[in-house]
Amino acid sequence: MLLTLFRPVASFWLSLAVTVLMVPLSLEPVFPWTVPGFVAHLFVLVLVTCRSRPRVALEMWLLTVAFAAILGLLIGESGPTLVMTVLSGLTLAVAASVRGWSSARREVVAKEREVVAKEEVTLVERSRRTLLEERTTIARELHDVVAHHMSVVAIQAEAAPYRVENPPPELAQAFATIRENAVAALTELRRVLGVVRAEDYEAPDAPQPTLADLGALLDNVREAGLTVDQTVTGAARALPQGVELSAYRIVQEALSNALRHAPGATAKVEVSYVLGGLGLRIVNGPPTGLVKPTRHPATTPQRGLRPPQSMGAGHGLTGMRERVAMLDGEMTTGATEDGGYEVAVFLPVRAEAEERSV
Repeated sequence: MLLTLFRPVASFWLSLAVTVLMVPLSLEPVFPWTVPGFVAHLFVLVLVTCRSRPRVALEMWLLTVAFAAILGLLIGESGPTLVMTVLSGLTLAVAASVRGWSSARREVVAKEREVVAKEEVTLVERSRRTLLEERTTIARELHDVVAHHMSVVAIQAEAAPYRVENPPPELAQAFATIRENAVAALTELRRVLGVVRAEDYEAPDAPQPTLADLGALLDNVREAGLTVDQTVTGAARALPQGVELSAYRIVQEALSNALRHAPGATAKVEVSYVLGGLGLRIVNGPPTGLVKPTRHPATTPQRGLRPPQSMGAGHGLTGMRERVAMLDGEMTTGATEDGGYEVAVFLPVRAEAEERSV
C-alpha cells in the first residue's frame, strides 16, 4: 500500500505476487486472499485508478479478475472470482467517477482562470487604447489652440514694421525674429501632431538639429535678449543622432528656462567631448530684471519684495530628465551660490555606436 504512492504499477504486481505466496497458508472465505490482503489489493487498485490513465486501471482490473478465475479453476471454486469481480468492479467504478469529476472540475477552474486572465488583458489593452485616444484628442485640441495664436503672431510680426513710418532697423529685425520663431514653432507643432494622429505618418526629410546647429541657436537666444557664451572642450566628433538631438534639445530647453525665469541674466554653455560620452553644462546667473511670480500653495510673496526665481516648476526639467533617462545618462540640477541655476548632464556613448555614426 505504501509502494502505491511511488510505484503504482510495481505495487500491483507485488500484490499479486504476495497473493500467490499466501495461497498455501490461506484458509479465509475469500481465498486465495486473506481479508487484509483482499482490502490491500482493492486499495492498490483504487490508487492506481486515481493516479493513472483509465486504460491502465482497466487492464489491472482485468488481470485481477483473470488471476482470481485461474485460481478458482485450480481449486474448483468460483467464489473468489465472483467476490473479487463484483467488489473490485464497484470500487473501481466509484474511483473512476471521482477521478473524472475531479479532472472535469480542474478543467473548469483552469478555463475560468484563463477567461479571467484574458478579460484582465482586454481591460488593460482597452485602458491603453482609451488613453491613446485621449492623448490624440488633447493633441488635436492643443494644435487648434496654439496653431491659431502662433499664426496670428507670425502675421502680426510680419505686418508690424509696415504700420510704423520709418521703423528703426533694430525694430524690424526684432519683428522678423519673432515671425521666424513663430513659423518654426508652428511647423514643429504640426509635425509632432502628425506623428500622434497617424500611425503611417512619414517624418519630413528635413534634418533634425545637432550640436553643429548650436551656433544658430545661441544667436537666436542672444537676439531674444540673453547674453550667452559657449565653450567647447575636447576633440569634437560625430556622435549618434539620438545623442546629438537630445543634447541640442537639452541646451535649447535650459536656455529657454533662463530666458523665462532669469531675465537680464548671463548664461554659459559648456560642451565637453570626453571619453565614453558627452558632457553638457548650462549655467545662468541671477536675474537682474523683473521675474515672473511663482506662487506655491504654501508660500505667497510678501508685498514689496521681488518674487523668488522659478526653479523649473513646469515641464521643461521633466522633459530633459526623460531624454537623459532614455540614453541611460545622468543629470543634476540646482541653484548656484550666486543665485543662478545650473544644469549638468552626461550622455554616455558606446564606442561601437560612435563608429556607426562616423
